[in-house]
Amino acid sequence: MHKTILTVVGARPQFVKAAVLSRALRREGLREVMVHTGQHFDPGMSDVFFQELDIPEPAHRLHIHGGTHGEMTGRMLSGLEEVMIQAKPDWVVVYGDTNSTLAGALAAAKLHIPVAHVEAGLRSFNRRMPEEINRVVADHLATLHLCPTLLAVGNLANEGVRTGVYHVGDVMYDATLFAIERSKTILAIQDRLGLPDGYAVATVHRADNTDDPVMLRRVLDYLRDKARGRPVVLPLHPRTRKSVERHGLTLDGLLPIDPLSYLDMTQLMARAGEVLTDSGGLQKEAYFHRVPCVTLRTETEWVETIEHGWNRLWTMPNYAPRSDILDYGDGRAGEKIAQLLASS
Repeated sequence: MHKTILTVVGARPQFVKAAVLSRALRREGLREVMVHTGQHFDPGMSDVFFQELDIPEPAHRLHIHGGTHGEMTGRMLSGLEEVMIQAKPDWVVVYGDTNSTLAGALAAAKLHIPVAHVEAGLRSFNRRMPEEINRVVADHLATLHLCPTLLAVGNLANEGVRTGVYHVGDVMYDATLFAIERSKTILAIQDRLGLPDGYAVATVHRADNTDDPVMLRRVLDYLRDKARGRPVVLPLHPRTRKSVERHGLTLDGLLPIDPLSYLDMTQLMARAGEVLTDSGGLQKEAYFHRVPCVTLRTETEWVETIEHGWNRLWTMPNYAPRSDILDYGDGRAGEKIAQLLASS
């Protein structure tokens, strides 16, 4: 009998990662039941990803978004528990560090369903970040820890987690290779936006940067300072747009645009001269395209991008000497995860 894998997704980065594993699960002959919590519900940040990246339509949509972290996670926990009781999966797969990740891991653990955590072991060591709490709890509930780097393996060992831990590489590298090929069939976003060579791409969405008006002003002023030397394109997260308006700030001097599809964002980053972001995923994607990155935070869970000279914190003056990062694997992380799920 084929195993059933229940996949929990809810936010833009998770759709991209799930696309990689979904294709690999089909090749391995495993049955997948995908549940979309609704955490990201805007069509530009959700539906377009399913259309572009060969992801099956979710079997269940919970339409849960908005509210406090506790309120959102609680509603997700209830909705996911109901689906899991009905689907009776052999494994529940969660990705990364969102409220959807936490709710999926909690619901499965309480029903005694084994959890596989993709991107296990990442740590920023900043417990003020809700993402850090989510990833730590998910790791300590998981049975299968699917680590993108050897440092992540070490982080888990330091917390006493040493069984069911595998260094599989980074599924985002798989996704980037796929997107580079698929994006060759669409008109270049640079041409559609009329951008000159050497532009920068910026994204801002983390609560530490958007909820505090002083911090948000500081970030926007930093981006405006960068824009004196090159155009700064800012695909604007809906929450960030609302925060800018709520705090009476402006985007003057920048080039704000609506959120982009994954293929458009892949093209935009591949041709950029610099990436400026508080997103964990984009730090890595910048490296995959060999584009230098500045992280708009005081720490990062992707420390190897800094150690190898492709990334720096905005509080750091210079980059380290550049070298390749071997930990991210060979573009077969999804295949390795599917095989582990099939054999475990």
